[in-house]
Amino acid sequence: MIRAELETRAGGVVARVTIDNPRKLNILTPAVLRRFTEEIHSLEKELNLRAIVLTGAGDKAFVGGADLQTLGSLDPISAREFIGLIHAACAAVRDCPVPVIARINGWCLGAGLELAACCDLRIAADSAAFGMPEVRLGIPSVVEAAVLPRLIGAGRARWLVMTGESIGAAEALVWGLVEKIVNSKDLDSCINSTLDAILAGEPEAIRAQKRLCKLWEEAPLAESIRASIDEFARAYESGEPNRRVAAFRAARKKN
Repeated sequence: MIRAELETRAGGVVARVTIDNPRKLNILTPAVLRRFTEEIHSLEKELNLRAIVLTGAGDKAFVGGADLQTLGSLDPISAREFIGLIHAACAAVRDCPVPVIARINGWCLGAGLELAACCDLRIAADSAAFGMPEVRLGIPSVVEAAVLPRLIGAGRARWLVMTGESIGAAEALVWGLVEKIVNSKDLDSCINSTLDAILAGEPEAIRAQKRLCKLWEEAPLAESIRASIDEFARAYESGEPNRRVAAFRAARKKN
């Protein structure tokens, strides 16, 4: 159900994590959610890990949402447990120390959209579609749906979660829900060029930048600025800035 593959590239290791149940649109069952969270935490221990690409198997769906059979069998106690599993999966992505890229190849609905919203970057096929249909099942959109107003603004987030209607990739791009849309055949090429751009940066600098981006979304402005100053100073402990600046100056002299 969860497939993880490591790829060694110039600059480090990239992990490709696939939610693999295309016949059922890669829906999220309790077992899948537990395994997914475990896999992300396990990948964090890979010392040379530089980025993770998250996708769904097949060409119909990234993630089609939570398992309807599970949703239909919950009671108030088990409902809390199940939504906790979704939150844990989303939090694993948000807290992952390296950039996570959502490769969105089709339907991206409900908990699937929450998972995508927690990624650092979202690249979608032009055939992808996005929606939060939970209210049509008698439940509100919760947990990491709270990321949506920060991502696309309050009005658009309310439109998604209150109407339950879906939008296409072109509209998602205009809204800021995704960073890029490409033809399906160009999706992997775009993912790879994005990985190349990330790997061109220094490993510790990229990790520091992810920590700051997360803080900027959550903390007051003054706290975010203070933390940014600390991260800037801490960067010099690794020696990365001195080495890269020296190399840049040397290259410029040659030209």
